[in-house]
Amino acid sequence: MFEGIVVGLGQMGSLTNLLFMNVGVLIGIIFGAIPGLTVLLAIVLFLPLTFGLSDTTGILMLIGIYCGGSYGGSISAILINTPGTPNAAATVIDGYALAKKGRAKSALMVALYASVFGGVVSAIVLLFAAPPIAKVTRFFGPAEYFTLAVFGISIIAGVSGKNMLKGIMAGCLGILISMVGQDATTGVFRFSFDIIDLAAGVEFVPVLIGLFAISELLAKTSDYKKLHTMSSAVRMDHNDHLHIKEFLSAWKAIVRSTFIGIVIGAIPGTGGGIASFLSYNEAKRKSKHPEEFGNGSIEGIAAAEAANNAVTGGALIPTMTLGVPGEAVTAVMLGALMMNGLIPGSRIFIEHRDVMYTILIGTVFINLFMLVQGKALIRVFSLITKIPDSLLMPILFALCVAGAYAVSNSVFNVFIMFIFGGLAFAMHYFGYPVVPLLLGIILGPMAESNLKRALVISDGSPLIFVTRPISVVFILLTVLSVYASIRSSMVKKQED
Repeated sequence: MFEGIVVGLGQMGSLTNLLFMNVGVLIGIIFGAIPGLTVLLAIVLFLPLTFGLSDTTGILMLIGIYCGGSYGGSISAILINTPGTPNAAATVIDGYALAKKGRAKSALMVALYASVFGGVVSAIVLLFAAPPIAKVTRFFGPAEYFTLAVFGISIIAGVSGKNMLKGIMAGCLGILISMVGQDATTGVFRFSFDIIDLAAGVEFVPVLIGLFAISELLAKTSDYKKLHTMSSAVRMDHNDHLHIKEFLSAWKAIVRSTFIGIVIGAIPGTGGGIASFLSYNEAKRKSKHPEEFGNGSIEGIAAAEAANNAVTGGALIPTMTLGVPGEAVTAVMLGALMMNGLIPGSRIFIEHRDVMYTILIGTVFINLFMLVQGKALIRVFSLITKIPDSLLMPILFALCVAGAYAVSNSVFNVFIMFIFGGLAFAMHYFGYPVVPLLLGIILGPMAESNLKRALVISDGSPLIFVTRPISVVFILLTVLSVYASIRSSMVKKQED
């Protein structure tokens, strides 16, 4: 590990890596700060642009977007009472209240410092936790990988919203889509309809762009009257300064919220929104001044932002080591890793040691770069909320088409993008979640191929899945995951 860290530090410090890490952070903050645009949309749009970069540089840029977007959501939450991302929903409670008191700059600085602390600590935990966890997977065989994939697919229930049946149906459709093309085992062509372009299956990037970018643009432009200019409800006072004592008064809440965020992030199917509200409530419960919460509490802003940024490092742990993404963003990150030949598992830190340690160390520095950019460009970022959607939409649409075409210089991929964009738009309209579809597409091949291998090893006996200890553990985790999701769904229905 020490040798890997030394090599990673050397490679991370190259001019190209430093440049694209900062570009990623900037893009993430911009997309996070504009309500309606998401971190997921940013990653999907700029994923094709990483193809011309090295494996390390491309992944670092995407992680920069991920981390920058987690902080960027707090900007609009504080200035216009609208969270730029769902993760910043808890920040609105005290952020906007403090901004209305003429302390918008202080609120933004608290959010920045807490975000950086949470992000750096979670990145350090990722650096030291990921390699040992990845080593555990050397004990995995086909049976273990199949049950692991089933556990990952069971997360579908947790991200299905209020209607679990629709989520499961969407997940099954994703698995079906993953089977398009030539069967790797038998060589038989499936669901290709004699279309040569489908012989190798559907390209991942056009599918991604269609599911998340095109569908989002269609939803926004379906009512042109809603395309308007965002206006800031509060302005920053030049004389407003955050006192060091104010920030230090919230240090306990920041530390506590950071570790809550890491743990929540590492649990598939959760996310920054849950972490930020849990941390906010815990901070209020243990605060010496709970009456300030909801009225512009520095402690409340710090707790929410430390937690939702700590989720980034925590969420990448199962993604990079086990190949189990907990949400849509990490699912796309997993796809990006696989496209670059970085297959999660026991060999990833052996065969790709230099690349992986460069990425892990780079994640730490990405959060530090976010601090530099946040302090230097805080007034510029506050103007982002005023960009009109009518200007953004055509630009984003052009990026979508260019990105889908650039994957393999194929017009067919552009058609695939529009097909999946229309599919996702229809799914949203009829209340079907899209994330389960994505998880099915990603985890379907892993489940199918390892199921076949396991049954070949056992001469067709399914007992192989219940006679191997690790496989049994994943089966139990799958049952617990489904049970927790069913219980959560029932609670939501009762609340409604």
